[in-house]
Amino acid sequence: MTYIGKVRHVLACLAFSCVLLGCAANTPTPIPPPKSDAALRIASHNVHFIRLDRATGPWSRADWDRRKGALDATFKALDADIIAFQEMVSITDGPDRSLNLARDALLARNPEYGVAGSGDWRVFPTRQPIFYRKDHISVLDQGWFYFDDPAEVAREQHLKEFWIYYCSWATFRDASGRVFHVYNVHFHYSDPDKREQAARILTDKIAPILKRGDPIFVVGDTNALEDGRTVQTLRKAGLKILETVGATFHFNAGLGLYGAIDRIGTTPQIQQLGGPWIVRQQYGGGWPSDHYPVVADFRLP
Repeated sequence: MTYIGKVRHVLACLAFSCVLLGCAANTPTPIPPPKSDAALRIASHNVHFIRLDRATGPWSRADWDRRKGALDATFKALDADIIAFQEMVSITDGPDRSLNLARDALLARNPEYGVAGSGDWRVFPTRQPIFYRKDHISVLDQGWFYFDDPAEVAREQHLKEFWIYYCSWATFRDASGRVFHVYNVHFHYSDPDKREQAARILTDKIAPILKRGDPIFVVGDTNALEDGRTVQTLRKAGLKILETVGATFHFNAGLGLYGAIDRIGTTPQIQQLGGPWIVRQQYGGGWPSDHYPVVADFRLP
């Protein structure tokens, strides 16, 4: 495609998005309906990191003060039993990750939730916690694993643009005694080969659990479109991937330029009761993140 062609293509996409946004402004956006007692509600939300070393500007401390009310309001609107977060981390110039503003703010305002898939920041990455309702769900086990070779991680972690791509996981038991597993993923944002590699590593890790027939949820930011190799790898492993209509990444501006990259997958024996829904409302006066949360209702076998 020529330069002029590329420009025309981008302008056409923006114009189409504006039409969609205009339609959305006049059409009520569906939100998750009230959750039934029989449903297990699972959600995923990439909430974007906070830069503690920046007082102002995008994703700074001031920006966090602006959006934390919206994040809490969105969290409450989801009314989920399990919420897997990505990029829930407060970054400094050094390695210290002991302060996590988004995690701690949500826990303070929502004491009915506990946190799994997280631990001591010095030995357990904490940027992908899994929130769960403590009144009827308990944690049996938890852990994490890299999508890159540990030696590669060790070589690159001093680089300024280094980012950890990994999976946090937890095994839960509900009030009826049913056990299920949640794998919370964040795949590489730009490298399709690394995304496919991550999908293969994940499916290798869960293969024994799939063979046993245990219920598994795979949720998170795959950074991949529905028809790409990454999602196909997950499907070929035996996961049922729930697809949504429209974008889940919106450039922190409500734009929908391409399809969903955040998704929920399950093992086949889990019954889907409703959704998946993309929550596009602005609660608390603004966007909580540059991603919309995705949520769906299920029944365990």
